[in-house]
Amino acid sequence: MSDASVPAPSSAPGGASEGKPAPAPAPVKATIDEFRKLEFKVGKVMECLPHSNADRLYVLKVDVGNGEVRQVVAGIRASYTPEELTGKSVVVVMNLAPAMLRGVESQGMVLAASGGGRVSVVSPTPEVPPGSKVS
Repeated sequence: MSDASVPAPSSAPGGASEGKPAPAPAPVKATIDEFRKLEFKVGKVMECLPHSNADRLYVLKVDVGNGEVRQVVAGIRASYTPEELTGKSVVVVMNLAPAMLRGVESQGMVLAASGGGRVSVVSPTPEVPPGSKVS
């Protein structure tokens, strides 16, 4: 007599029957035309303040060239002090829609890499002036 209420073990690769989570889906591939829509520029951090409503965020004032200063909220507080960021050149994604992060508007995104338990902002070497196009 068989027990129909017990499901059969999964035979799919990486299935739950092996005690392993299912593999993450492959990242979506962007076309070169989609990538070209993004605008990257070098900016210089003029001011770095802790976000008043978030332990992991800084509120940065970034000179992005031609007299324009953008406010950017960045989740890099665990990896940098304000003194380490102030005066540093960073790469900013310029044409993202503004976003409210914990009540503060962010007008771009600072690119950063993560690994080895640390986050590292992307910074051109040697330095180039604020507003320089990244391509």
